[in-house]
Amino acid sequence: MLFSDYDLNILYPMSVQELSKFHWTPFAIARKAAYFLAAEGNVRILDIGSGSGKFCLAAAFCTPNAQYYGVEQRQWLVDYAEAARREMGLENVAFVHANFTQLDFANYDHFYFYNSFYENLAGTNKIDDTIEYSGELYNYYNRYLFRQLQQKPKGTRICTLCSMEDEVPPDYHVVGSELDDFLKFWIKV
Repeated sequence: MLFSDYDLNILYPMSVQELSKFHWTPFAIARKAAYFLAAEGNVRILDIGSGSGKFCLAAAFCTPNAQYYGVEQRQWLVDYAEAARREMGLENVAFVHANFTQLDFANYDHFYFYNSFYENLAGTNKIDDTIEYSGELYNYYNRYLFRQLQQKPKGTRICTLCSMEDEVPPDYHVVGSELDDFLKFWIKV
């Protein structure tokens, strides 16, 4: 059974575990986000920039009544996420190797966002050097996500972690927060 970060982290090689402190969602936060995002049950939740898949795996474990999708542009991380999913035997998780701009947001009900664009800014912790980074990409991704979220219907939920909130349209209202506002829960009204 999965009850902690340790239980999840040991599914990955040490090189991926070492990135966990800065880039992957802690288990306790994933559980809180999952309960918020999957409150209705039978929903499709997209993790934008899923990295090693830790959020999706923890959330899927905690709320098996929802389907989780992680999109990640690094194939090697998708491979590790898939291996961990198989090890856990979870059927309500899928990982997609793509840039999130290649997805149809109509296929998803709610969203999790752990500021995956932030590494595009100068002086930030990068996962690796296999992708392009720039301030222009940071701005482009934020504007793109903003427009996609604008098109979603009322009742759409977002959970953000460490977000600067540039990607959240004004018709989403904060309905809860934790961790000194680093973790926020939003609903479109």
